[in-house]
Amino acid sequence: MDQESKMETVTTLKAAYIPPKGPGVRLRGIRSELLEKHIAQMISEKIDAERSPPTPKTDFCSTTQRDYCVEGFVPLTPEITQAHDYKTDQAITFWSENYQRIQGVTAVQTPTAPFRKSALFSTPISERLDELQLPSDN
Repeated sequence: MDQESKMETVTTLKAAYIPPKGPGVRLRGIRSELLEKHIAQMISEKIDAERSPPTPKTDFCSTTQRDYCVEGFVPLTPEITQAHDYKTDQAITFWSENYQRIQGVTAVQTPTAPFRKSALFSTPISERLDELQLPSDN
C-alpha cells in the first residue's frame, strides 16, 4: 500500500455517466419564445407597480400657512373688560377657584389671595392682634 498516493477525483458514476444531448434543432418557434418573454415582462412590471406605488406629491405647507394665511381669515383680539397687572394680580387656577371645597386648608383670611402664608398655627391666641374676637373653644 502506497501512503503517498493521491486519491482519484473521478468516481465510477462520473466515468459512466454521459449527460443527455439536445436534439440539435428548435423545439419551439421564435415567435412563441418572444411572446412568452413579452408576457412575462408585462406581468413583472404590473407586479412591481403594485408593490411600490408612486410616492405622493410632498406638501411643503406649514401649519401657519395652512390655517392662518387662508383667504377670509380675520384675527380677533378679545376686548379688555378690566385692567390687569401681571405683577400684582393673583393667578387664577383650579385651586384658587375651588379653595372653599379643599379639605385641610386653614381658614382663608382674604378671598382674593387664599393661599398666602399664614402664621395662625404658630401664633399664640393671646398675641393675635388682628382678630377682634377670640375664637370660641368648642
